[in-house]
Amino acid sequence: MGGKSGGTEKTLKRAFGLGLAARLRAYLFAGILVTAPVTITLYLVWVVVGGIDALVTAILPTAYNPETYLPFTIPGVGVLLVLVALILIGMFAAGFLGRLVVRLGEAILGRMPIVRGIYAATKQIFETVLANQSDAFREVVLVEYPRKGMWSIAFITGTTQGEVQSLTEDEVVNVFVPTTPNPTSGYLLFVPRQDLVKLSMSVEDGLKMVVSGGIVTPPERPAAVVEGGALTHSA
Repeated sequence: MGGKSGGTEKTLKRAFGLGLAARLRAYLFAGILVTAPVTITLYLVWVVVGGIDALVTAILPTAYNPETYLPFTIPGVGVLLVLVALILIGMFAAGFLGRLVVRLGEAILGRMPIVRGIYAATKQIFETVLANQSDAFREVVLVEYPRKGMWSIAFITGTTQGEVQSLTEDEVVNVFVPTTPNPTSGYLLFVPRQDLVKLSMSVEDGLKMVVSGGIVTPPERPAAVVEGGALTHSA
């Protein structure tokens, strides 16, 4: 009896130990999930702000640097000065003289063989992404890629125009399929609009899902079903 009782106690202790270890491991993972995004975000913000501050401080005259008159540094002064400078440049560019200067600068850049291509591409990207009337990265869709029966999350970046549209029978749209976990790289597809399935999730939720590899999913939406080979939303 004594031997059996001792064995039971050892088994209970072993089970309790495994349960405790599992709970501690779960708590550890939960702590990482809570603190890691916040820590990484704060670190990246600190690095960016510090880099801008260092760059602005290096070119800012000592007489105009507020840290010259203070016994301590002020994080974010460089960022604030850059924002003020950008606002002032925007105000100047909106005027007649500013538009004239911008046109002159673009004309000069347009005559440089390599620089003009880089400038044109960069300008078009920023105008597409930042313009209020643009639909770039404003809509999340499902696209049947890389093969039939396999679906990928993608983002509509605009309506296809020019030679690509003229050579296709259907109305096609520009679709960007990002890679995981780096959504800045991916594939540009030209897909007929009727072959896309619009999702109700926001672009931010879509990017979170891509970056996390599907671990982070948005709140549950109306279910999607496959009917006749096409994916549609159920009522």
